[in-house]
Amino acid sequence: MPRKKYYGFEITGHLDILVADNEDEFEGEIEKWQEVLIHGDPEGLRSFARLLMKIANLNQEDRTDLPVGAREHYHLRPNLELGKSSVQAIVGRIDAKGTGYFYDRYLAKDAAKT
Repeated sequence: MPRKKYYGFEITGHLDILVADNEDEFEGEIEKWQEVLIHGDPEGLRSFARLLMKIANLNQEDRTDLPVGAREHYHLRPNLELGKSSVQAIVGRIDAKGTGYFYDRYLAKDAAKT
């Protein structure tokens, strides 16, 4: 089993990732939804952007330690890479090494309507 890859302490500045539960009532109907909130100071957001670019630009096919069918990803942990108020987050590729397949749970967005 591949070991977890942590981004280490390369996330600098302040970065907070949390999930907000929302609820609204309109004409007797209650609607519930969740939002992922990502907030940071300029340094924290820039370091998060560098992580996203690192993952996006990575050639998974060249990685000998990544098995075919696996996806590059990093764990971001509260009080280490993230603020204490954060939830643990995993940031990674959706395309699998060797196949390019997306995981089964993924549903593509609707095509843009013109």
